Amino acid sequence: MSAHPLDNPALGSLTGPHAHFAERRGRVLRYPVDVSPWLALPDDPGAEDWADLAALVGPGGEAPLAGFGGRTPDGWEVTFSIEGVQLVDDGLAAAPDAEAVPLGPADVPEMLDLVERTQPGPFLSRTVELGTYLGIRRDGVLIAMAGERLHPPGWTEISAVCTDSAHRGEGLASRLILAVAHGIRERGETPFLHTSAGNTNAIRLYESLGFTLRRGTRFMAARVPEHLGDERTVGVG
Repeated sequence: MSAHPLDNPALGSLTGPHAHFAERRGRVLRYPVDVSPWLALPDDPGAEDWADLAALVGPGGEAPLAGFGGRTPDGWEVTFSIEGVQLVDDGLAAAPDAEAVPLGPADVPEMLDLVERTQPGPFLSRTVELGTYLGIRRDGVLIAMAGERLHPPGWTEISAVCTDSAHRGEGLASRLILAVAHGIRERGETPFLHTSAGNTNAIRLYESLGFTLRRGTRFMAARVPEHLGDERTVGVG
């Protein structure tokens, strides 16, 4: 296990509060593909772990990894790699919001539509099951939302923060972040979040709310080779 739960948050989630979601092969875990794309490697993955990951994903499949800073085995194609940052609560003025309403399975079609238009990051048909999601509606239309994603012990990630373009600049994202953070705090846990290192506007917003930078991180995906050899020969460069 990592020295800190946030060093390998997907692993901490899938071996902790989200263990009921975990699909496992050896030491490699993943969420169901309609819940979250992330897989979790152990901190010290070896040849057998990469072979197990390949078996979970299948030949030619993509393996998204959050926070993995190592090298992939020979023959694995890195399909994307984004430098990111991890920020943690350092004095948020967390508070409920009177206009924020809970969102659930019945709201998923609207949530998926909002995500498609705003592109906050992965949100799938069952992502809503990962934790509390709150939204703001105007004239019955969902215009902003935020919720909970990764859940290492003692921590909960705030994710899927998005606002319809016609309503940006109204402070809705900030209000929803603070409302979701309030619920996390009420459980005795600490909010955290991730964003791209290049998203300076978002980082400024999060820091103004009371988040502080904890560490740099990386979001990446590697493609499993179409024709793997004997798994005993998989080599990590």
